[in-house]
Amino acid sequence: MNLTNFAEAALLGVVEGLTEFLPVSSTGHLILLIDLLGFEGPTGKLFEIVIQLGAILAVCWVYRQKLIGTLVHLHDRPEARHFAAVILTAFIPSMVIGALAYKTIKEVLFSPLIVSSMLVVGGIAMLVIEKLRPAPRFHAAEEVSLKRALAVGLFQCVAMIPGVSRAAATIMGGMLMGIDRRTATEFSFFLAIPTMLAATVFDLWKNRHDLTADGLSLIGIGFAAAFVTALIVVRLAIGFVSRHGFAPFAIYRIVIGLLMLGILLY
Repeated sequence: MNLTNFAEAALLGVVEGLTEFLPVSSTGHLILLIDLLGFEGPTGKLFEIVIQLGAILAVCWVYRQKLIGTLVHLHDRPEARHFAAVILTAFIPSMVIGALAYKTIKEVLFSPLIVSSMLVVGGIAMLVIEKLRPAPRFHAAEEVSLKRALAVGLFQCVAMIPGVSRAAATIMGGMLMGIDRRTATEFSFFLAIPTMLAATVFDLWKNRHDLTADGLSLIGIGFAAAFVTALIVVRLAIGFVSRHGFAPFAIYRIVIGLLMLGILLY
């Protein structure tokens, strides 16, 4: 282990923080960057998953008042109970499918070629959905029905294919369900909390015997870098999306995906 490894871990953490909540695929960027750097971290793709927890904690901090308020008032406010039920309902599909397909996902789908292809396909899909989405009917997470929340959760499952982007799948799915851009983006933030927390705990448990002191150090550096970077991104993302929509992200995905395909294939 040397300073280069720690610098690479910090860089990967920054990339995670920048991309986790934007519809550009944080996992896809990490897989591509790790491949390009030749980064040697913890085994089993553990590093890419666990540092995402740093970004999730950033969301918890930014929305701490809403999250704490929901927990405190679960017993006496119907809107708090409905908000919690909506998020948990949307989480169920990825919890079930992720647990059942864990081994296949890790062994088969985590490849730079799949990531690059999905970046392009996902970017095109985002441009189409932006044009064809129905008029927004829901302007707060508390207005979303459990049926629509479940549908958004099923869309999130598509993001188990690296390069699709969990944020893109949930936001685009939400917009197709009639949720406005801002609310769909915030809904994606909230849904990320149980989803990524579960993925992190599951991966840590599966790979607990492979963890070393050096591996934990690299994860810690990546975690901290992801947390700080995500704090900034989460605060800025809502305003940017409200003003500019998702076309800039879609174009970015297509360009990066095509560039990586060119590098990989030629």
